[in-house]
This record gives sequence, C-alpha cells and structure tokens, in this order.
Amino acid sequence: MQQLSSLRDEVELWDRMAQRIEDALELLTLAEEEGDESVLAELGQEADSIAEDLEKEEFRLALSGEHDRDDAILAIHAGAGGTEAQDWAEMLLRMYLRWAEQHGYQTEIVDRTEGEEAGIKSVYVEVRGPYAYGYLKSERGVHRLVRLSPFDAANRRHTSFALVEVMPILEDDIEVEIRPEDLRIDVFRSAGAGGQNVQKNSTAVRITHLPTGIVVTCQNERSQLQNKETALRVLRGKLYEIERQKREAEAAALKGKHVDAGWGNQIRSYVLHPYQMVKDLRTGVETGNAQAVLDGDLDRFMEAWLKSQVGTNGHQPAGDD
Repeated sequence: MQQLSSLRDEVELWDRMAQRIEDALELLTLAEEEGDESVLAELGQEADSIAEDLEKEEFRLALSGEHDRDDAILAIHAGAGGTEAQDWAEMLLRMYLRWAEQHGYQTEIVDRTEGEEAGIKSVYVEVRGPYAYGYLKSERGVHRLVRLSPFDAANRRHTSFALVEVMPILEDDIEVEIRPEDLRIDVFRSAGAGGQNVQKNSTAVRITHLPTGIVVTCQNERSQLQNKETALRVLRGKLYEIERQKREAEAAALKGKHVDAGWGNQIRSYVLHPYQMVKDLRTGVETGNAQAVLDGDLDRFMEAWLKSQVGTNGHQPAGDD
C-alpha cells in the first residue's frame, strides 16, 4: 500500500505538470490573438516556474535506485588522529543534522560514542523522510579536513579524516538473512559522556554478527527491547551494504575497473587554512564558502554526484553541473 501510494503521488505530479503546460499553451494562443501584454508577461513567469519544477523532477529520476526512496542510517567514524579526528567527526555530525533539518527530515541519534577529550569516536543516526537514502548515499566515503588545530598549543596545521557510511533502513519484507545462531547479543548499562552510568538496569544492547564480525551497539532507548530492535535495523542495513558493495565490485571487475570501498576512498576535502575551500574529488565541484557547507549546504555536491551516476549508467544526466 505504501508503494502504491507513492507511485500514485508520482503519477499525479506528472499529470499536474502536463496540465499546467497545456493550460499555459491555451492562454498563450488567446493572449497572442488579443495582444494582451500583461497576460503574456504572466505566462513568461509561469513558463519559468514550469521549467524550474521540471528540472527538479527530472533530477528526481536520478534517484531511481531500489532503496533510494527509503529512510537511511548515517554512520560517522573518526579516523586515526585522536582528538583531532574525533572533533572532525562531530563537525560532520553537525553538518548532516543541519542538512537534514533544512530539508524537513526527522533525525534520531541511536548510538553515540564520545571522544576522550572532545568530539565523538562514532555515531549512528536514523534519517527519515522521502529519498533520505537516495541523497545521503552520495556522502559515502572518507572526508578530509585541513585546518589550524584548536587542540595544538603551537597552532599548527593538521589533517584529519572521518569515514561516512550510509545504509538504507530496510522494511521487514526486504530479504536480508540474519540467522539467530549467527548473533551474539550482550546487554549492559547505558553510559553517558565520560562513562558514567545513566541507567540502573541493563538496557543497552550490543549485537555481534559472528560470520562478518560486525558489532552494532544501541543505548539510546529506555527499553532493552527497543534498543535490540534498533540495533537489528542497523545490522540489516550494514549487511545489505556489504552485499551491495560486493555486487558493485563484481560488476566493476567485469568492466576491468577496480573498486576500493575502504579507507582509501577519499571523496571530499574541506580546507579551512591557509584558504577556505571545499572540493569534491569525484565530480570536481568546489566552493570557497566552507562555512556554508559545514552549516549543511550540501545539495550542490549531492546533486552533481547523483547526476554523474546517471551518466555512467548510460542515461542522459538531468541537466548540467
């Protein structure tokens, strides 16, 4: 029923677009016959509006992957470098939360591991809203920061790395096999910043998937059952991503191209010193307004990458970068 409703909304959207164009053409014919300049001016504005809406909807065609419409799990992991990298991971968390807020997405932090002095070691965030996974999948990879370190007494320039993972939140009818005998489930007390216990009962859950070694922790909810359900959602998403990467690697091997899904896959550089610039290394898109990007202005980077992916699949990209 959800899929039917979504498809019905999409068909109705294109029907309305077609009707707007038909109405505008009829008015244009009448206005030209009567020489009505005011109506012609209004039709010019309507034509611009239709063209803008059409471009947006054509771009949506780039979001046609199997799970692009789904909600997403966003994970951020600090790279090597201690406090510097952990602070950078928290800056990325703020950036994505701002982006989600600007687009009307709902977010919930389901697990967060604090850094020793500042920042975070890792965080998992559920992002819910139309096409959340479709947009956020463009952010997978290593993000690099260059800046003068606020944690260095000598005020030297430092380079930090953080890894961003994005997984779809899969519905129960999506087949990802998780056998109970492949799971080790541990429960423990939830802990706040600095390690202090915030729950007297053991409500936090850690699930280890024995065949892959994947470990997922959730301690955000007050109920052990809720934490277990959330952790299983994250695990399902991770297992799906492993399978997706495996298929991509196999397809790339057939094309003679090597795909590296590891830490070497650096996608974007954020430079705050000696100049300001954010550059996407995959598409070449860049901006000198680094602060706006860190405040959530990510659309230009996401859209450029998504358009480039449509092009690589043999289709015409929806517009120029």
